Amino acid sequence: MKRVVVVYAGLLVVFGLVICLALEWGQLSFHPHPSATTLSSVTPVAVDAPPDPSRFWSALRENIEAPLGRLLLQFILILLATQSIGAIFRKFGQPAVIGQMMAGILLGPSLLGWLWPEAFGFVFARGSLQVLQLFSQIGVCLFMFVVGMELDLSRIRQNAHTAFVISHASIIFPYFLGVVMALWLYPNYASGDVSFVAFGLFMGIALSITAFPVLARILEERGMTGSLLGVTAIACAAVNDATAWTILAFVVAIARASGLVSTAACLALLILFVAAMVWVVRPRLPHWLGAARMNNGEPSHAALAAVLIFMTASAFATEAMGIHALFGAFLAGVVMPRRNRFREYLALRLGNFSSLFLLPLFFAFSGLRTHVGLLNDATSWLVCLAIIGIATAGKLGGTAISARLTGMRWTDAFALGALMNTRGLVELVALNIGYDLGILPPTIFAMMVLMSLVTTFLTGPLLNLIERVTSRAGLALDAQPVHNP
Repeated sequence: MKRVVVVYAGLLVVFGLVICLALEWGQLSFHPHPSATTLSSVTPVAVDAPPDPSRFWSALRENIEAPLGRLLLQFILILLATQSIGAIFRKFGQPAVIGQMMAGILLGPSLLGWLWPEAFGFVFARGSLQVLQLFSQIGVCLFMFVVGMELDLSRIRQNAHTAFVISHASIIFPYFLGVVMALWLYPNYASGDVSFVAFGLFMGIALSITAFPVLARILEERGMTGSLLGVTAIACAAVNDATAWTILAFVVAIARASGLVSTAACLALLILFVAAMVWVVRPRLPHWLGAARMNNGEPSHAALAAVLIFMTASAFATEAMGIHALFGAFLAGVVMPRRNRFREYLALRLGNFSSLFLLPLFFAFSGLRTHVGLLNDATSWLVCLAIIGIATAGKLGGTAISARLTGMRWTDAFALGALMNTRGLVELVALNIGYDLGILPPTIFAMMVLMSLVTTFLTGPLLNLIERVTSRAGLALDAQPVHNP
């Protein structure tokens, strides 16, 4: 061992001396040809120039302000904030996604830009936000792809009647309230170049969304996945998710189209694309991806690459149609094969990467758009509280009433309504679509983001309240539904 160390040190000394002598000899003996041109735009610094600390710090600042340096700085700050605040919320019994959503708002103009505008302007310079947005959109596409893969249609078939009745009632009732609410909000808050039809349709769907992934995580953390209430909630959320995203795709097509013919063409292309994916691509996809030959082993790198290409192509197709890339990514996840645990492997690998690395960028970018300071008077906050109340009454109330009519007890129906009132990240995705399309102005966008946070936050406390009520009555929360409502 000592001999190896001595030889290693000797080599370093010998070659270091030779390199230094060669550099010194070249510096003293050779000079560049006058006609030679340099491709570098950096001004050469004399070797014997005295050290200048200010030059060092200015060079360091220039490196940080370069596009890559600033993007890496944003990554570090966003990941630290979302993970730490998400962990704090998890300790208090709340889903980590609420803390991550809150972290995105705190990094935006609502807190960081208010308390320390110089640092906010340095880290999130306006010219750097386009790159951050593109990365966040890639993360959301991967997220929606995983959401589509988690959509288990077999669970819907087990309880199809109840799932369809409850889930569609939980869409129709809040959708109606959202359109009625748009009559009140449009004259005072909507942009002048947005039609009431687009604004009203979007407000309706924004109040109708349930965050299927967040709901599933809540049930898993509470050990309710196998209960009757948990199975019913997952089935209803799955139907709600598929139906809501279909309606949202139609709303986006109507909002983006420039006329009746353009709208009809977009909708026709969307219907043809969905039909081709479900009835043509889906049966052949296991053979194309190699899932049919996989015998309980992990997918190969070639199979993973093929999946990513397929997801990206599907997202590109819906983006080219004028819908949105997220719908194509979601549909690609829905048609993924289930053979040999293929979906489980994909969801684990892609889901972890997107949720840990790319989705926090989406939370931060959404937070940069959320200006809570725009709610600067009592009227604005009253409108925000009204939106939260209407959204909760529509989703929770519509679900609970329809569940009771299908035979559930009131306690179970109310618990199901509290679960379906969870909006979370999926609501943020929809709201950002509305913001990008110009349907939601900044003030309404901020109100709707707060609504998404509050309704998701209420899920845990409402379930705890129902559990205490049922325990005092000597009942179980997930009891079998009665048949005589």
